[in-house]
Amino acid sequence: MAAVQYHHGKFPPEELNYETLLPLIGPAHTAIGTYSGLLNAIPNTRVLLSPLSTQEAVLSSKIEGTQTTMSEVLEFEAVEEAASESRRDDFQEVLNYRRAMIHAVQLMNDIPLSQRLLRGAHEVLMQGARGQNKAPGQYRKQPNWIGLQGQPVELARFVPPDAQQIPELMSSWERYLHSQTPDALIQLAVLHAEFESIHPFYDGNGRLGRLLVPLLLVDKKILNSPDFYISAYLEAHCDEYYDRLLAVSRDDDWTGWCAFFLKALHAQAKDNCSKAKSILTLYEMKKHEIMEQTRSKYALLATDWFFNYPVFKSSAFIHKAGIPESTATRILREVRDHGLLQEVHPAGGRKSAVLVFSDLLNIAEGRHSP
Repeated sequence: MAAVQYHHGKFPPEELNYETLLPLIGPAHTAIGTYSGLLNAIPNTRVLLSPLSTQEAVLSSKIEGTQTTMSEVLEFEAVEEAASESRRDDFQEVLNYRRAMIHAVQLMNDIPLSQRLLRGAHEVLMQGARGQNKAPGQYRKQPNWIGLQGQPVELARFVPPDAQQIPELMSSWERYLHSQTPDALIQLAVLHAEFESIHPFYDGNGRLGRLLVPLLLVDKKILNSPDFYISAYLEAHCDEYYDRLLAVSRDDDWTGWCAFFLKALHAQAKDNCSKAKSILTLYEMKKHEIMEQTRSKYALLATDWFFNYPVFKSSAFIHKAGIPESTATRILREVRDHGLLQEVHPAGGRKSAVLVFSDLLNIAEGRHSP
């Protein structure tokens, strides 16, 4: 079967079947609106939802073949020990995803969501990881294709546009980004599919395209912060995800793609809301427990540290949490003795103990809620 070629001249779609899409648009907006209201009520989303951001990075990278877990990534980050080259690359890709999101959000304080911002995020995404020699932050200058590794273009599943067409196509993408459309979520679906179809970079297109989703929700003022995590649904429905993207170019089936994407937004808004509620409940519960157990004025500071760094070295907490060292040592001993934290690697020689906040990781990874 011949490879599917990019859909020249068919972006943006001239018409969509709104009879199919309308029953999906309302529920998606409602679910995202409910989640947005919850986000606005959370006092410090950067701290409380930090594990969800890492889990999103893990799942987005998993779609591309990276094999690791959130716990492994956080332990690698905390311990700062050497890993095998393949494992190090896996960890680095996940951490870079998180850093690229932070960088993009910082850029959005000064410049609008644009090609320039995407190139800046892509540069961070590729730093020190697989693909770092593939022109980070620069559009590709050569053809590429999507298929099994090592297969020639004749056996490819999809062939993106020629490299020399990318600047013009991305300019068209940016114009559509800033245009007025009947519905912002449909616009978001179309933008994601078009970016993935253009495949403007040598590597990292899938991860950057998914990173775009929360940025676009902020850009369209649907959310106030980019705390939206869509990769769990896309990873669970990976085959359909790629099939629907392929059908855009093969069959001009923008409606089928938009329907799939609206279902993803709806499902993930509900899941994100459930996890955020569970984390907020856990935070309130552990905050009071730590206050009662430690009787310290630094209890709240310690609680925030545990939520922001659910896997950490004891020395990092003692020296970096902003708590006097003797008090930090006592707090750590007491919360560990009461079972709030678990020791995964005991102290030995010059090595500090490594502790994990399992209840929080379980929520982020979808294992159970408090």
